Amino acid sequence: MGSCFPKQIERRKAISTERKSMRDLHQSCGEDFPACALRPSDRKNWMAGLNPEKLHIHNILWPGTHDSATNKIGFPCITRPFAQCQTLSIYQQLVIGTRVFDIRVQKDRRVCHGILVTYSIDVVIRDIKKFLSETKSEIILLEIRTEHGHDDPPDFEQYLVHQFGEVLIHQDDNVFNKTIAELFPKRIICVWKPRNSPQPKAGGLLWSSEHLKDDWINTDLPSTKFESNLKYLSEQPPISTRTFFYRVENTVTPQPDYPIVCVKPVTGRIHEYARLFITQCFSRGIEDRLQIFSTDFIDEDFVDACVAVTYSRIERKS
Repeated sequence: MGSCFPKQIERRKAISTERKSMRDLHQSCGEDFPACALRPSDRKNWMAGLNPEKLHIHNILWPGTHDSATNKIGFPCITRPFAQCQTLSIYQQLVIGTRVFDIRVQKDRRVCHGILVTYSIDVVIRDIKKFLSETKSEIILLEIRTEHGHDDPPDFEQYLVHQFGEVLIHQDDNVFNKTIAELFPKRIICVWKPRNSPQPKAGGLLWSSEHLKDDWINTDLPSTKFESNLKYLSEQPPISTRTFFYRVENTVTPQPDYPIVCVKPVTGRIHEYARLFITQCFSRGIEDRLQIFSTDFIDEDFVDACVAVTYSRIERKS
């Protein structure tokens, strides 16, 4: 047991050192990228505000959330702090501008995060349908996957098609070069990632796992995650040449070998540096690879930064 204490002391030193590295980088580089001061007047309709006829799918920097439907997971003050990554409902996230969602499900169609569960996927679907009924020009990228260690919900692909059929955007590599106006009245790109069931077929109503990729770095060290995100992003082809979505997550993850295992204080080590990450993408010449940017506990400033980059891409092309 005594051997744990030296390890924890070293871990604490490593975290402190990396937090200082992040502060120093922020102080030396700041937050400066094209249109960074932009604040959309209507976040609920920010895509509409950028002109759907000019807004190409490949020019969007999509603001997304990690473990999107965990606002009511587990039991308040008991298990919730260990799994909650968002405090807003799916509808509330949509209203402030979130457009990419990471939904994990188990066999009974309830949303889960590890062993903890929350409401049914029906709640998520209801929130999305409500938002779609209130807007005309917003496109949503919805990823639903079976959580690790769980079985696929039976007949789930058919269920999703039944729920969203009329607004689903067919899988088509040409979608990436289209404007969002060319996709209307279709509104949802739905990626279904089962564990054991067959993947959705090419050209179907649902998109398979090969169309949404990321490089998950399982660490609670903020500078390690920040630099790893930049490294893996730099290895991707430019957005204009690829036919898949690539996600970067501005998050860090609690680790079992350190006493702090609640999500919020841990992910807070990197949360405030979203704009710094975008700045670094521009300064390192890899901005043209940044496509989906996700976070825990999303807020308006995170959305505004993504909208600003999207606006600057449209202006550069015009």
